[in-house]
Amino acid sequence: MPRTPSRRLFAAALLVASVLAPMAATPATAVHAMGVDRYDKDNCPPDGLGPELTARLDNAIERVRRQAGIPGVVVGLWMPGKGSYVRATGVADTATRRPMTTDLFMRIGSETKTFTVTALLKLVDDRRIRLDDPIAAYIDGVPDGDRITLRHLAEMRSGLFPYSADPDFAHDLLSDPSRSFTPQEVLAYGFKHTNTFAPGENFQYSNSNLVLLGLVIEKVSGLGVADFIHKRVLRPAHLRHTLFPADAEFPEPHAHGYTNQTLSGAIEDSTDWNPSWAWTAGAMISDLRDLRRWAEIVATGTLLRPETQRERLKTLPTGFPGTSYGLGIFETGGWIGHNGSIPGYESVTVYLPSQKATLVLLLNTDVSHKGQEPSTLLARAITGIVTPDNVYDGAVPPR
Repeated sequence: MPRTPSRRLFAAALLVASVLAPMAATPATAVHAMGVDRYDKDNCPPDGLGPELTARLDNAIERVRRQAGIPGVVVGLWMPGKGSYVRATGVADTATRRPMTTDLFMRIGSETKTFTVTALLKLVDDRRIRLDDPIAAYIDGVPDGDRITLRHLAEMRSGLFPYSADPDFAHDLLSDPSRSFTPQEVLAYGFKHTNTFAPGENFQYSNSNLVLLGLVIEKVSGLGVADFIHKRVLRPAHLRHTLFPADAEFPEPHAHGYTNQTLSGAIEDSTDWNPSWAWTAGAMISDLRDLRRWAEIVATGTLLRPETQRERLKTLPTGFPGTSYGLGIFETGGWIGHNGSIPGYESVTVYLPSQKATLVLLLNTDVSHKGQEPSTLLARAITGIVTPDNVYDGAVPPR
Protein backbone atom coordinates (compact mmCIF):
# COMPACT_ATOMS: atom_id res chain seq x y z
CA MET A 1 0.00 0.00 0.00
CA PRO A 2 1.50 3.39 -0.95
CA ARG A 3 2.76 5.28 2.06
CA THR A 4 1.12 8.62 1.45
CA PRO A 5 -0.36 10.14 4.64
CA SER A 6 -3.97 10.05 3.54
CA ARG A 7 -3.73 6.40 2.55
CA ARG A 8 -1.50 4.95 5.28
CA LEU A 9 -2.69 6.57 8.49
CA PHE A 10 -6.29 6.70 7.58
CA ALA A 11 -6.88 3.71 5.32
CA ALA A 12 -8.56 1.76 8.05
CA ALA A 13 -9.90 -0.59 5.43
CA LEU A 14 -6.44 -2.16 5.46
CA LEU A 15 -5.35 -2.89 8.91
CA VAL A 16 -2.78 -2.05 10.51
CA ALA A 17 18.87 14.03 13.72
CA SER A 18 15.43 15.69 14.27
CA VAL A 19 14.41 12.93 11.87
CA LEU A 20 14.90 9.23 12.47
CA ALA A 21 18.39 8.88 11.09
CA PRO A 22 20.58 5.96 12.23
CA MET A 23 21.35 6.46 15.89
CA ALA A 24 24.19 5.61 18.19
CA ALA A 25 23.46 2.55 20.25
CA THR A 26 21.76 3.17 23.56
CA PRO A 27 22.29 0.29 25.99
CA ALA A 28 19.20 -1.63 26.96
CA THR A 29 18.16 -0.83 30.51
CA ALA A 30 16.80 -3.58 32.71
CA VAL A 31 14.35 -2.42 35.36
CA HIS A 32 13.11 -4.89 37.94
CA ALA A 33 11.63 -2.66 40.66
CA MET A 34 8.21 -1.70 39.34
CA GLY A 35 6.40 -1.40 42.67
CA VAL A 36 4.80 -4.07 44.82
CA ASP A 37 1.65 -6.01 44.03
CA ARG A 38 0.83 -9.61 43.24
CA TYR A 39 2.50 -9.28 39.85
CA ASP A 40 5.82 -8.58 41.56
CA LYS A 41 5.44 -11.64 43.77
CA ASP A 42 4.68 -14.13 41.02
CA ASN A 43 6.99 -16.80 39.65
CA CYS A 44 8.50 -14.65 36.89
CA PRO A 45 11.95 -13.91 38.34
CA PRO A 46 13.77 -11.07 36.57
CA ASP A 47 16.76 -13.22 35.69
CA GLY A 48 14.89 -16.48 35.24
CA LEU A 49 15.19 -16.66 31.46
CA GLY A 50 18.94 -17.16 31.80
CA PRO A 51 21.84 -15.26 30.23
CA GLU A 52 21.74 -17.02 26.87
CA LEU A 53 18.05 -16.40 26.15
CA THR A 54 18.30 -12.88 27.54
CA ALA A 55 21.22 -12.11 25.22
CA ARG A 56 19.29 -13.48 22.23
CA LEU A 57 16.38 -11.20 23.06
CA ASP A 58 18.68 -8.20 23.53
CA ASN A 59 20.30 -8.80 20.17
CA ALA A 60 17.05 -9.45 18.29
CA ILE A 61 15.32 -6.36 19.69
CA GLU A 62 18.28 -4.11 18.96
CA ARG A 63 18.60 -5.52 15.45
CA VAL A 64 14.93 -4.85 14.63
CA ARG A 65 15.07 -1.45 16.29
CA ARG A 66 17.99 -0.36 14.13
CA GLN A 67 16.74 -1.89 10.90
CA ALA A 68 13.29 -0.35 11.30
CA GLY A 69 14.58 3.03 12.51
CA ILE A 70 12.67 2.83 15.81
CA PRO A 71 13.94 5.57 18.15
CA GLY A 72 12.94 3.80 21.37
CA VAL A 73 11.11 0.74 22.59
CA VAL A 74 9.92 -0.70 25.90
CA VAL A 75 9.57 -4.48 26.12
CA GLY A 76 7.93 -6.47 28.89
CA LEU A 77 7.77 -10.26 28.75
CA TRP A 78 6.55 -12.40 31.64
CA MET A 79 6.53 -16.21 31.53
CA PRO A 80 5.36 -17.87 34.76
CA GLY A 81 7.65 -20.65 35.89
CA LYS A 82 10.42 -19.41 33.60
CA GLY A 83 11.18 -15.77 34.15
CA SER A 84 10.72 -12.26 32.85
CA TYR A 85 12.40 -9.77 30.57
CA VAL A 86 11.84 -6.04 31.07
CA ARG A 87 13.92 -3.65 28.99
CA ALA A 88 13.93 -0.15 27.56
CA THR A 89 16.29 0.62 24.72
CA GLY A 90 16.89 3.58 22.45
CA VAL A 91 15.76 7.13 23.11
CA ALA A 92 12.55 8.77 24.30
CA ASP A 93 13.50 12.06 22.65
CA THR A 94 15.63 12.27 19.51
CA ALA A 95 16.49 15.93 20.15
CA THR A 96 17.83 15.61 23.70
CA ARG A 97 18.83 11.93 23.40
CA ARG A 98 16.99 11.23 26.67
CA PRO A 99 16.99 7.43 27.08
CA MET A 100 13.81 5.42 26.86
CA THR A 101 12.81 4.05 30.27
CA THR A 102 10.18 1.57 31.42
CA ASP A 103 8.16 4.04 33.51
CA LEU A 104 6.86 6.28 30.73
CA PHE A 105 3.29 7.03 29.73
CA MET A 106 2.62 6.18 26.08
CA ARG A 107 -0.25 6.61 23.66
CA ILE A 108 -1.70 3.15 22.93
CA GLY A 109 -3.86 3.82 19.86
CA SER A 110 -6.21 0.99 18.97
CA GLU A 111 -5.59 -0.88 22.20
CA THR A 112 -8.25 1.58 23.35
CA LYS A 113 -10.72 -0.73 21.63
CA THR A 114 -10.21 -3.41 24.29
CA PHE A 115 -11.26 -0.92 26.97
CA THR A 116 -14.23 0.40 24.99
CA VAL A 117 -15.58 -3.06 24.23
CA THR A 118 -15.05 -4.17 27.83
CA ALA A 119 -17.12 -1.17 28.90
CA LEU A 120 -19.80 -2.15 26.40
CA LEU A 121 -19.79 -5.73 27.68
CA LYS A 122 -20.24 -4.47 31.23
CA LEU A 123 -23.55 -3.03 30.02
CA VAL A 124 -24.36 -6.43 28.52
CA ASP A 125 -23.65 -7.99 31.91
CA ASP A 126 -25.92 -5.37 33.48
CA ARG A 127 -28.63 -6.48 31.00
CA ARG A 128 -29.01 -2.91 29.80
CA ILE A 129 -28.12 -3.77 26.21
CA ARG A 130 -27.88 -6.88 24.05
CA LEU A 131 -25.17 -7.59 21.52
CA ASP A 132 -27.71 -8.29 18.80
CA ASP A 133 -29.55 -4.99 19.28
CA PRO A 134 -29.44 -2.81 16.15
CA ILE A 135 -27.43 0.37 16.43
CA ALA A 136 -30.52 2.26 15.22
CA ALA A 137 -32.13 1.52 18.59
CA TYR A 138 -29.56 3.85 20.18
CA ILE A 139 -28.13 6.17 17.53
CA ASP A 140 -29.97 7.86 14.68
CA GLY A 141 -28.58 8.44 11.21
CA VAL A 142 -26.35 5.37 10.85
CA PRO A 143 -26.48 4.02 7.28
CA ASP A 144 -28.30 0.66 7.38
CA GLY A 145 -28.48 1.13 11.14
CA ASP A 146 -31.58 -1.03 11.51
CA ARG A 147 -29.58 -4.05 10.28
CA ILE A 148 -26.17 -3.33 11.86
CA THR A 149 -25.96 -4.74 15.39
CA LEU A 150 -23.69 -3.88 18.30
CA ARG A 151 -22.05 -7.24 17.70
CA HIS A 152 -21.32 -6.33 14.07
CA LEU A 153 -19.67 -3.12 15.25
CA ALA A 154 -17.51 -4.79 17.90
CA GLU A 155 -16.34 -7.55 15.57
CA MET A 156 -15.61 -5.16 12.65
CA ARG A 157 -18.30 -6.61 10.40
CA SER A 158 -20.69 -3.69 10.04
CA GLY A 159 -19.77 -2.66 6.51
CA LEU A 160 -19.64 1.01 7.55
CA PHE A 161 -17.07 3.00 5.62
CA PRO A 162 -14.13 3.89 7.91
CA TYR A 163 -14.15 7.64 8.49
CA SER A 164 -10.38 7.58 8.83
CA ALA A 165 -10.11 6.39 5.21
CA ASP A 166 -11.84 9.49 3.90
CA PRO A 167 -9.39 11.84 2.09
CA ASP A 168 -11.14 14.97 3.38
CA PHE A 169 -10.74 13.74 6.94
CA ALA A 170 -7.04 13.06 6.40
CA HIS A 171 -6.51 16.54 4.97
CA ASP A 172 -8.47 18.26 7.73
CA LEU A 173 -6.65 16.45 10.52
CA LEU A 174 -3.15 16.78 9.11
CA SER A 175 -3.73 20.44 8.29
CA ASP A 176 -4.31 21.08 12.01
CA PRO A 177 -3.27 18.17 14.27
CA SER A 178 -4.22 20.22 17.33
CA ARG A 179 -7.86 20.35 16.26
CA SER A 180 -10.48 18.85 18.54
CA PHE A 181 -13.03 16.64 16.77
CA THR A 182 -16.38 15.48 18.15
CA PRO A 183 -17.57 11.89 17.57
CA GLN A 184 -20.35 13.20 15.36
CA GLU A 185 -17.87 15.16 13.24
CA VAL A 186 -15.63 12.19 12.53
CA LEU A 187 -18.53 9.86 11.82
CA ALA A 188 -19.87 12.30 9.23
CA TYR A 189 -16.75 11.76 7.10
CA GLY A 190 -17.58 8.07 6.88
CA PHE A 191 -21.35 8.32 6.58
CA LYS A 192 -21.12 10.26 3.33
CA HIS A 193 -19.83 7.05 1.70
CA THR A 194 -21.85 4.02 0.69
CA ASN A 195 -21.46 1.04 3.03
CA THR A 196 -18.84 -1.38 1.73
CA PHE A 197 -20.80 -4.61 2.32
CA ALA A 198 -23.91 -5.97 4.00
CA PRO A 199 -23.74 -6.35 7.81
CA GLY A 200 -21.95 -9.52 8.87
CA GLU A 201 -20.80 -10.35 5.36
CA ASN A 202 -17.10 -9.55 5.76
CA PHE A 203 -14.36 -8.18 8.01
CA GLN A 204 -13.20 -4.60 7.63
CA TYR A 205 -11.29 -2.75 10.32
CA SER A 206 -13.10 0.54 10.89
CA ASN A 207 -12.76 3.14 13.61
CA SER A 208 -16.34 4.21 12.82
CA ASN A 209 -17.54 1.06 14.58
CA LEU A 210 -15.87 1.87 17.89
CA VAL A 211 -16.85 5.52 17.90
CA LEU A 212 -20.48 4.41 17.57
CA LEU A 213 -20.04 2.01 20.48
CA GLY A 214 -18.68 4.89 22.53
CA LEU A 215 -21.86 6.84 21.82
CA VAL A 216 -23.94 3.82 22.86
CA ILE A 217 -22.07 3.60 26.16
CA GLU A 218 -22.74 7.27 26.85
CA LYS A 219 -26.44 7.09 25.94
CA VAL A 220 -27.18 3.97 27.97
CA SER A 221 -25.02 4.77 31.02
CA GLY A 222 -25.80 8.48 31.21
CA LEU A 223 -22.10 9.13 31.80
CA GLY A 224 -19.34 10.48 29.61
CA VAL A 225 -17.45 7.55 28.15
CA ALA A 226 -14.21 8.52 29.90
CA ASP A 227 -16.01 8.51 33.26
CA PHE A 228 -17.75 5.20 32.55
CA ILE A 229 -14.52 3.49 31.48
CA HIS A 230 -12.76 4.82 34.57
CA LYS A 231 -15.55 3.73 36.92
CA ARG A 232 -16.43 0.34 35.45
CA VAL A 233 -13.15 -0.81 33.85
CA LEU A 234 -10.02 1.00 35.02
CA ARG A 235 -10.87 1.21 38.71
CA PRO A 236 -11.97 -2.45 39.10
CA ALA A 237 -8.87 -3.52 37.15
CA HIS A 238 -6.64 -1.38 39.42
CA LEU A 239 -5.13 0.42 36.44
CA ARG A 240 -3.79 3.60 37.99
CA HIS A 241 -1.71 4.79 35.06
CA THR A 242 -4.27 4.36 32.29
CA LEU A 243 -6.53 7.18 31.19
CA PHE A 244 -8.87 8.47 28.55
CA PRO A 245 -7.35 11.90 27.90
CA ALA A 246 -9.15 15.19 27.51
CA ASP A 247 -7.97 16.48 24.13
CA ALA A 248 -4.14 16.58 24.00
CA GLU A 249 -3.61 15.78 27.69
CA PHE A 250 -0.46 13.68 28.17
CA PRO A 251 0.86 13.03 31.70
CA GLU A 252 4.57 13.21 32.49
CA PRO A 253 6.88 11.47 32.05
CA HIS A 254 6.22 10.44 28.47
CA ALA A 255 8.22 9.66 25.37
CA HIS A 256 8.14 11.89 22.32
CA GLY A 257 6.45 10.28 19.32
CA TYR A 258 7.55 10.45 15.68
CA THR A 259 5.44 9.99 12.56
CA ASN A 260 5.60 10.47 8.81
CA GLN A 261 1.83 10.69 8.61
CA THR A 262 2.07 14.34 7.62
CA LEU A 263 0.96 16.39 4.63
CA SER A 264 4.54 16.46 3.32
CA GLY A 265 5.43 12.90 4.28
CA ALA A 266 8.36 14.19 6.36
CA ILE A 267 8.85 12.84 9.86
CA GLU A 268 7.55 15.15 12.58
CA ASP A 269 7.26 15.14 16.37
CA SER A 270 3.60 14.27 17.02
CA THR A 271 3.81 14.10 20.81
CA ASP A 272 1.23 16.79 21.46
CA TRP A 273 -1.15 16.07 18.59
CA ASN A 274 -4.75 15.94 19.70
CA PRO A 275 -6.07 12.34 19.63
CA SER A 276 -9.72 13.37 19.96
CA TRP A 277 -10.34 12.20 16.37
CA ALA A 278 -9.68 8.62 17.52
CA TRP A 279 -11.88 8.88 20.65
CA THR A 280 -13.12 5.44 21.77
CA ALA A 281 -11.28 3.82 18.86
CA GLY A 282 -7.79 4.96 19.80
CA ALA A 283 -7.24 7.91 22.15
CA MET A 284 -6.13 6.24 25.40
CA ILE A 285 -2.82 6.41 27.29
CA SER A 286 -1.20 3.78 29.52
CA ASP A 287 2.14 2.39 30.68
CA LEU A 288 4.01 -0.90 30.85
CA ARG A 289 2.88 -1.87 34.33
CA ASP A 290 -0.82 -1.34 33.68
CA LEU A 291 -0.74 -3.06 30.32
CA ARG A 292 0.89 -6.11 31.85
CA ARG A 293 -2.06 -6.39 34.21
CA TRP A 294 -4.59 -5.60 31.49
CA ALA A 295 -3.31 -8.27 29.09
CA GLU A 296 -4.41 -11.07 31.40
CA ILE A 297 -7.62 -9.37 32.50
CA VAL A 298 -8.93 -8.78 29.00
CA ALA A 299 -7.87 -12.20 27.67
CA THR A 300 -9.33 -14.18 30.57
CA GLY A 301 -12.43 -12.06 31.18
CA THR A 302 -11.82 -11.24 34.83
CA LEU A 303 -14.20 -8.28 34.72
CA LEU A 304 -17.01 -10.05 32.85
CA ARG A 305 -19.45 -12.88 33.30
CA PRO A 306 -18.04 -16.13 31.81
CA GLU A 307 -20.78 -16.32 29.20
CA THR A 308 -20.04 -12.75 28.10
CA GLN A 309 -16.33 -13.48 27.78
CA ARG A 310 -17.15 -16.53 25.68
CA GLU A 311 -19.04 -14.27 23.28
CA ARG A 312 -16.06 -11.94 23.17
CA LEU A 313 -13.64 -14.71 22.23
CA LYS A 314 -15.73 -16.11 19.36
CA THR A 315 -13.22 -15.01 16.76
CA LEU A 316 -13.86 -15.02 13.03
CA PRO A 317 -11.49 -14.89 10.04
CA THR A 318 -10.10 -11.48 9.07
CA GLY A 319 -8.53 -12.25 5.73
CA PHE A 320 -5.12 -11.77 7.34
CA PRO A 321 -3.50 -15.23 7.54
CA GLY A 322 -3.32 -16.64 11.05
CA THR A 323 -5.32 -13.82 12.61
CA SER A 324 -8.96 -13.89 13.70
CA TYR A 325 -11.02 -11.19 15.40
CA GLY A 326 -13.64 -11.36 18.14
CA LEU A 327 -15.34 -8.50 19.97
CA GLY A 328 -12.65 -5.85 20.11
CA ILE A 329 -9.91 -8.47 20.46
CA PHE A 330 -7.81 -10.63 18.15
CA GLU A 331 -6.01 -13.97 18.22
CA THR A 332 -2.79 -14.54 16.32
CA GLY A 333 -0.47 -17.48 16.84
CA GLY A 334 -2.31 -18.32 20.05
CA TRP A 335 -1.72 -14.84 21.50
CA ILE A 336 -4.87 -12.95 22.50
CA GLY A 337 -5.11 -9.17 22.79
CA HIS A 338 -4.73 -6.13 20.57
CA ASN A 339 -2.18 -3.85 18.97
CA GLY A 340 -2.33 -0.10 18.58
CA SER A 341 -1.08 2.66 16.33
CA ILE A 342 -1.60 6.41 16.39
CA PRO A 343 0.70 9.03 14.86
CA GLY A 344 4.01 8.69 16.68
CA TYR A 345 3.27 5.60 18.76
CA GLU A 346 2.64 1.86 18.47
CA SER A 347 1.91 -0.84 21.01
CA VAL A 348 1.14 -4.52 21.45
CA THR A 349 -0.49 -6.08 24.52
CA VAL A 350 -1.12 -9.82 24.26
CA TYR A 351 -1.54 -12.88 26.48
CA LEU A 352 -0.77 -16.52 25.66
CA PRO A 353 -3.22 -18.71 27.65
CA SER A 354 -1.32 -21.95 27.03
CA GLN A 355 1.69 -20.60 28.95
CA LYS A 356 0.02 -17.77 30.87
CA ALA A 357 2.62 -15.54 29.27
CA THR A 358 2.28 -11.80 28.70
CA LEU A 359 4.00 -9.60 26.13
CA VAL A 360 3.79 -5.80 26.07
CA LEU A 361 5.55 -3.55 23.57
CA LEU A 362 5.57 0.26 23.53
CA LEU A 363 7.23 2.19 20.68
CA ASN A 364 7.58 5.90 20.00
CA THR A 365 7.13 5.70 16.24
CA ASP A 366 4.55 4.37 13.81
CA VAL A 367 6.75 4.68 10.72
CA SER A 368 6.49 1.35 8.95
CA HIS A 369 9.47 -0.59 7.61
CA LYS A 370 9.14 -2.26 4.22
CA GLY A 371 5.38 -2.07 4.53
CA GLN A 372 5.17 -3.63 8.00
CA GLU A 373 4.26 -2.18 11.37
CA PRO A 374 7.40 -1.85 13.54
CA SER A 375 5.52 -3.28 16.51
CA THR A 376 4.68 -6.41 14.51
CA LEU A 377 8.34 -6.85 13.51
CA LEU A 378 9.39 -6.73 17.15
CA ALA A 379 6.61 -9.01 18.40
CA ARG A 380 7.39 -11.56 15.72
CA ALA A 381 11.11 -11.54 16.55
CA ILE A 382 10.53 -11.88 20.29
CA THR A 383 7.94 -14.65 20.13
CA GLY A 384 10.02 -16.50 17.54
CA ILE A 385 12.67 -16.85 20.24
CA VAL A 386 10.65 -17.47 23.41
CA THR A 387 7.53 -19.23 22.07
CA PRO A 388 8.52 -20.72 18.69
CA ASP A 389 5.31 -22.77 18.59
CA ASN A 390 3.28 -19.59 19.10
CA VAL A 391 4.71 -16.86 16.91
CA TYR A 392 2.94 -13.53 16.76
CA ASP A 393 2.92 -13.47 13.00
CA GLY A 394 0.99 -10.34 12.32
CA ALA A 395 -2.20 -8.75 13.49
CA VAL A 396 -4.82 -6.48 12.03
CA PRO A 397 -3.14 -3.22 10.99
CA PRO A 398 -4.42 -0.94 13.78
CA ARG A 399 -5.36 2.11 11.71
